[in-house]
Amino acid sequence: MLSFLMFFENCSSQTNMDPQAVTALINSQDFSFHAQRANPTNYDVINVMTSMPNAPATRILDLSGSNYSVDVRPDKLEVVLPYFGRVFNPSYGDSSQNSYRFSSKDFTVNKSQNKKGTWVVRIKPNDTNRVDEIILEITKSGRAFTSIRSNDRQPISYDGYITKNEEQKVQP
Repeated sequence: MLSFLMFFENCSSQTNMDPQAVTALINSQDFSFHAQRANPTNYDVINVMTSMPNAPATRILDLSGSNYSVDVRPDKLEVVLPYFGRVFNPSYGDSSQNSYRFSSKDFTVNKSQNKKGTWVVRIKPNDTNRVDEIILEITKSGRAFTSIRSNDRQPISYDGYITKNEEQKVQP
């Protein structure tokens, strides 16, 4: 019983941060959003998901255990997120365009905080033509809700949490 409680506490600790640490991460613009669930808005995807045998009656896709993230650094933005929905301008034969996988060195970040302490971080990549804006809503505890507005597909959102970026190792 004690080991179960220790395991549960360790798992929950990744999403409960100190509010001052969350503010410091956002102000440093050096953090990662880790996606735990995807929330597609396309009804075709939702209908397929709910029609599968033993499927939960929800439109949320569990992504835990995967490495889907948005890494924000002062000089680089890296996005690796899956996409479920309708693409309006597909590129046939190029499966790398099916999800959000890109790096940007030319992007702007606008931050604001509401009265309840929730941060809204708007990221606009200027050197990619598919993504118009990434919006992160980050609570005082480090939980985050991310939505992506794209030029060629329906919107999608993700639930997860933020963490401090790991130091990058310099190759000799």
